[in-house]
Amino acid sequence: MISHSTVPGNDPFYRQGVEDTGINPYVFREFAFQSFMKEMSKPENMMNALSWRRLHLSRAKLKASSRTSALLSGFAMVAMVEVQMSHDIPKGLLVAFSVCTTLLVSVHMLALMISTCILPNLESVASVHGVATVSESPHEKLHIYIEIAWGFSTVLGILLFMAEIAILCWVKFYSYSKNAAVAATVILIPVVLVFLGFAVHFYRKLVAHQYERSAHGLRELESMVTQLQNEETDMSNTRNVMTV
Repeated sequence: MISHSTVPGNDPFYRQGVEDTGINPYVFREFAFQSFMKEMSKPENMMNALSWRRLHLSRAKLKASSRTSALLSGFAMVAMVEVQMSHDIPKGLLVAFSVCTTLLVSVHMLALMISTCILPNLESVASVHGVATVSESPHEKLHIYIEIAWGFSTVLGILLFMAEIAILCWVKFYSYSKNAAVAATVILIPVVLVFLGFAVHFYRKLVAHQYERSAHGLRELESMVTQLQNEETDMSNTRNVMTV
């Protein structure tokens, strides 16, 4: 991206050089701005801008996935190590606790591994300033893996963490007060329902927003095609008049 200070009309040394040539600096600045906008409105540059947006979105998803997975898997491991077991706990409850903890840590470790492997490649491309360098990023080819890491960390991993909390309450309070475990389970059920409702609502809103953006982009492309066709028609008419 070109900063405001790098526009030729805002450079005092460049303005002085333009004035020395006898050219109006304001006219030249307008010409430079129009040339820049015409260059950026080309289809290949618009596609690069869209690819840059996807690159930054993929980076944000991988960073959020790595942080969330490391935090929740650490909590699960600490809970499994620090919990105090008693001999009167049912075997089925212990099996459920071990299975849920193993699944929770495994899912988050998988998301963390994907984020750790892909994120450095995206960071190396994003740190280079240049419109065309985005083609060197693997975020388009590895899009499915990025979405898997995002889904495992933010959806499946959080659901398993809530189930882990419920089972941990039963393991912890089974020998002391079953009512406490029941109360924790009753509280977690509406929380899980609210979480699922928000996830569905957020996904629908996101899909609707992407559809609106895509439709707007298509309308802009149609207007650009129409403008180019009109310019070609005007140029052909001009050539015909000159030949006559």
